[in-house]
Amino acid sequence: MKILVVGSGGREHAIVHALARSPQRPELLCAPGNPGIRQLARSVADSQDVDVIVAAAKAESVDLVVVGPEAPLVAGLVDALAAEGIAAFGPSAAAARLEGSKTYAKEIMLAAGVPTAGHAVVTTVADGLAAVTTYPTVIKFDGLAAGKGVVIATTEDEARAALVDMLETRVFGDGEVFVEDFLDGEEVSLLALCDGERALALAPARDFKRALDGDEGPNTGGMGAFSPVPGVDPATLTDLSAVVHQPIVDELARRGTPFHGVLYAGLMLTSQGPRVLEYNTRFGDPETQVVLPRLTSDLVDLMERASRAGGLEGATLDVDPRPAVTVVLASAGYPASASKGDVITGVETADEPTDTIVFQAGTAGGEHPGAPLVTAGGRVLAVTALGDTLAAAREAAYAGADAIAFDGRQLRGDIAAAASHQAG
Repeated sequence: MKILVVGSGGREHAIVHALARSPQRPELLCAPGNPGIRQLARSVADSQDVDVIVAAAKAESVDLVVVGPEAPLVAGLVDALAAEGIAAFGPSAAAARLEGSKTYAKEIMLAAGVPTAGHAVVTTVADGLAAVTTYPTVIKFDGLAAGKGVVIATTEDEARAALVDMLETRVFGDGEVFVEDFLDGEEVSLLALCDGERALALAPARDFKRALDGDEGPNTGGMGAFSPVPGVDPATLTDLSAVVHQPIVDELARRGTPFHGVLYAGLMLTSQGPRVLEYNTRFGDPETQVVLPRLTSDLVDLMERASRAGGLEGATLDVDPRPAVTVVLASAGYPASASKGDVITGVETADEPTDTIVFQAGTAGGEHPGAPLVTAGGRVLAVTALGDTLAAAREAAYAGADAIAFDGRQLRGDIAAAASHQAG
């Protein structure tokens, strides 16, 4: 079987790594990939442009295309592939609107009866400030923003600054803005494989969006994650998925836009019950880096089945009981900017332990012996480790991170700290 994975980040490296473990031993291609991905997959395109990917998939007679990032999904890559008779793991553009437009997502949640936070859609800074009922409050950009279009404002000045950025400076482009009620509780990321008819929940995870320890600093794409999550046992996971995944799959099917691929629900477990913060229509990053290393089922089989209507009927997920922790190493300036060209050392040393994996994201170089690996983006690497306990996994992940060096390296020191103490 020949599989093409679209994307170039840590999420895609984790996907390729999991596919490479399949007993089916697929031939793996990537577009464009990164130095780590290209150790496992052959690059066949240098962009994620829809036409380029379709052409590459046709030229290579690909059996399945796995789409990692959100932008190609919203742009209709899966539709374009389907028009050429090429199977894809991912939603159509119509179904991907669930992530591409928060307004649409709220509409779907309301129709499906999914619990979520109260909100107002605003188009001016004055209207945004008037919509705030209490602080803290949440300011969200409606469209795609690479995980950075959310600001938790604790004061009117912070709210005004966020509204100016989104509505006047247009840092994320044109689009509406939400003022949303702040929800207090424990955050959980729940991902489910979907075949247009049913949702099959993967192991729960928790990520860390803020740049600094103690959940301080600006929002990022994610500075680390761990799985499983204390308090979300298998029975609770099943119950939560029935509330936040299946109703969305049912509603989209009712509308004639069946959802295939991964449905990511970002939840807050409040004292009043679960509330959905957002939906993504693809694997999360860095949650994928802790969820997929724990998956012991054949991902090739699951993805192929999810690409077909009703294909997941009877499917089950087997999961390694050991916890996993991921620590993200970011470049100087992140998330406001990214330092590029800084030489990275120690990746091979960090990768040596059997249960530690270094997933590459913002990297370049290393094409041949003697060519250094260098930084090429904001989030550079994600070090994932499994351990018999959450504390052991955390210790191993940080040991791997400590083996890696580059100028300006940033990381949080508290990933999974509280949960590992809670777990005993």
